Order: sequence, then C-alpha cells, then structure tokens
Amino acid sequence: MSLPILRTSRNQHRAGTLTLGNLLTALGETSFGWAIVVFSLLTLLPLPPGSTLITALPLLVTTGQMMLGYPHVKLPGPLERLRLDQTKLRHTVLRLRPVTRRLERVLRPRYRFVFARRSERVLGLALFMIAFALFLPVPLSGWFPAISLFVFGVGLVEQDGLIASAGLALGGASVILTASILMSLAAGAEAMIG
Repeated sequence: MSLPILRTSRNQHRAGTLTLGNLLTALGETSFGWAIVVFSLLTLLPLPPGSTLITALPLLVTTGQMMLGYPHVKLPGPLERLRLDQTKLRHTVLRLRPVTRRLERVLRPRYRFVFARRSERVLGLALFMIAFALFLPVPLSGWFPAISLFVFGVGLVEQDGLIASAGLALGGASVILTASILMSLAAGAEAMIG
C-alpha cells in the first residue's frame, strides 16, 4: 500500500519534480482514495503545533469536492504546485508501516456497495466533517481524524468497503472526541470569565 507512494516520491524527488500535483497524477489523480491517502499523510508529517490549519486544507477541498459530486479531484493551482519534502514524507510513510502492514493482510475488494455513486455525496459529507475536526487546532485530537481518513482512503483505493467503514467509524469517534474537547475548553473558559 505505501510502496507506490515511496517509489513515486523517490523518483520524482530525484528528478526534482516532487510536488503535490505531480505525486497525485503519478498515483492516479482521478482517484479520491489516493488523494485522501496522500493528504492525510501530509497532516501526519512532523510539523509545529497548529500546522493542521494548513495541512488539512487539501483534505477539506478533496472531501468537499466529493460531497459536491465532482468526478475527480481538482486541485487549486497553489496546492498543485506545492513542493513536498521527500525525507519527511518517507519518514511518515515508514512510521505508518505497522498500520499499513496490518491493513495489507486483510485488504481485499468487498462490500463495494459502500462506494456506490449514489453514496458518494453522503460519504463526502461524513469525510468533510472528519477533515474539519482535523482542521481545528484542538490539542490532542489531530492524530485520530488523520489516521481515520488514511484508513478510509486505503479502503477506497483497494475497494474494500469493510476497511473504509472502519475508517469512517474511527472518524466518527474522532469527531466526538474533538467536540468533547472543544466543549470542555469552552466550559473552562466560561468558568474563568464567570
């Protein structure tokens, strides 16, 4: 699962062409699955706190397009030209290898009705909510939505509805966690003001 990303990013890095748009094109840009996998990996890069305000934007764009019924991902120019750090990308992919190895053992095409065209907008809405939870700079909550989107993206790429559903369930839990943290912070702020 992660090998195509590593191989493609390495080749493009050597050629000096490693950008977000080029990486997605080489992986199959028309696939929302690959876009979600790559963008969720970006949010897992070792970056300063609050970086999800920037790194989650492509996920909001992608899931928003899915929700609106776009046939494939259309990246805005600045995102398409965004240069990637191959070393950080490789480090993140390798750090996720325990997750991807487990997924690879169970991945197979099944329950494809999950990806039916009529379900795409509903899936897009659910994924947009998860991406929005990731976008919010809430302490301790960022990893969960990113991992859930990664798992869903892998399921979509491999047409495995069971794995994609697991990603959605994990994403739902991450949205609840984010909302709970926000409510706790708001209650704490209100108590301090009061």
